Amino acid sequence: MKKLIVVKIGGSTLGSNDTTLEDLVALQQEGRTAVVVHGGGDVITQWLSRQGISTKFEKGLRVTDHETLEVVVAVLAGVVNKELVSAIQSLGGRAVGLSGIDGGFIEARMKDAELGYVGEVVKINPEPIEAILQGGYMPIVAPLALEAKGEKGEKLNVNADTAAGEIAAALGVERLIFLTDVPGILDSSGKSLPRLSADEAGSLMSSGVVSGGMIPKVEACLRALSTVAVTQIVDGREAHALLKAMAGKGSGTSIVLTGRGE
Repeated sequence: MKKLIVVKIGGSTLGSNDTTLEDLVALQQEGRTAVVVHGGGDVITQWLSRQGISTKFEKGLRVTDHETLEVVVAVLAGVVNKELVSAIQSLGGRAVGLSGIDGGFIEARMKDAELGYVGEVVKINPEPIEAILQGGYMPIVAPLALEAKGEKGEKLNVNADTAAGEIAAALGVERLIFLTDVPGILDSSGKSLPRLSADEAGSLMSSGVVSGGMIPKVEACLRALSTVAVTQIVDGREAHALLKAMAGKGSGTSIVLTGRGE
């Protein structure tokens, strides 16, 4: 979709001096619209702790039993989502919050019985997002999903990076941008890599140079490149990192298919 971008933001990049939401409003006022996908892992962990519920991770994913799922849904679709919507509105933007459950926007199946209610995305139904965009609003998406038709119809927790990649691929947006708390993808010596081909990014994952929380981001970029020209992983802690990324002036790493470019 022309002039439409997908931006993934995480709680770790939204500090007191953060400019991401200001940048999103500025882009909207310039006629560029973003679909914003947010995480909220740290806030979920805090709320689980208050409830006396322990947190366990397997392969970087939160093990989500039914009790945990209730907190995940409440925090992501409630607390975090509405804080972002209210902040964007207060800055003069126009935003509507929703989760992947609303309108059956994100369909998923249970990824692994050991992980519990954690979903693997199988389908994006774009109609709810398109309706919000046509109304002139910025969709703010909580990464939850509805179990795919024919299943039990459970609510599922979905990795936010994965959700962003699937949404970008389904909508065929102009670009996908991840705002994170590191300077981009680093090589084996810790040096930031400004530009990678899809093949180079895949090799860095295979060799273990890309690891931990960067893996789902790179995988999401590679998934999105089926329809998206440019994907970027940038340091969201920098002032106006989003606007700089859009202008091709920021730091971080761009991943593109060979032959495509900015």
